[in-house]
Amino acid sequence: MEFRHMPVMPEETIEGLRIRPDGIYADGTLGGAGHAALVCGKLSTRGRLIGIDQDQDAIIAASERLAPYKQATIIRSNYRYMVEELRGLGITQVDGILLDLGVSSHQLDQEERGFTYRADAPLDMRMDQRQERTAYDIVNGYTEQELFRIIRDYGEDRFAKNIAKHIVKARQEAPIATTGQLTEVIRSSIPMKIQASGGHPAKRTFQAIRIELNQELEVLEDSLDGMIDILSDGGRICVITFHSLEDRIVKNIFRRNEDPCTCPKDFPVCVCGKKSKGRVITRKPILPGEREMEENPRSKSAKLRIFERTREPGE
Repeated sequence: MEFRHMPVMPEETIEGLRIRPDGIYADGTLGGAGHAALVCGKLSTRGRLIGIDQDQDAIIAASERLAPYKQATIIRSNYRYMVEELRGLGITQVDGILLDLGVSSHQLDQEERGFTYRADAPLDMRMDQRQERTAYDIVNGYTEQELFRIIRDYGEDRFAKNIAKHIVKARQEAPIATTGQLTEVIRSSIPMKIQASGGHPAKRTFQAIRIELNQELEVLEDSLDGMIDILSDGGRICVITFHSLEDRIVKNIFRRNEDPCTCPKDFPVCVCGKKSKGRVITRKPILPGEREMEENPRSKSAKLRIFERTREPGE
């Protein structure tokens, strides 16, 4: 199956990166190389693009798409290891970093990957197929309290408690092995009048399980500071998020790197010694335009935030 993924806010992202033709850029969520190909198209023969993705399908698709660009190097890895991967290539600073978070259209469309509630398939949801644990292990192994926590926190579902209760009850008779079975359990947990007026009843729970399985929020939170540290002077990091939990993490980390001072507000001068690493370019996130949202419905929840690194002379 062809890797299908339409890059979100491509023009805004490329403009936000402010690409230097001879610069070095890292795409931590390479996917089908939609954004990466646009970056490569603006690089000179001395420029360089390092693309990272943990999904083997993405690696294959991106390798084909970027084959004409000698500037591109592709690595199968999780972007949480970006700094180490770059050091392995002898790179200590980059001029720009891009993260396009969330699940790709290709992953959703491949029913056997188990990401979608719109088909019946094994409960998988692994972004990296080398990983042993799957969504099956979470659905059938987590306690009711653990399920409630992730559905409430990561799915932000007001029926989290009831959904967790019904999952535990259902699996006592037989393991919940497929996305279809899980969807039916979720349907039975939510009042019909709510189902009639809201979106798909399983959407939030599937999102929660996927985030938990792939440690999406932990990886994001643990990675951004290190990425900002390796940006060159004037280098930028662009992050596209698709739900409020991701966006909040990005916003807070960007703000903290702009103003890291921990002194009490009534102190006349800073004594903590923590210095700003740059500035937030996007006080409010950049949103897709009406036309893009019509052509690519997935973009409707997207938000783009940008941070620019500032280094002291000699740093």
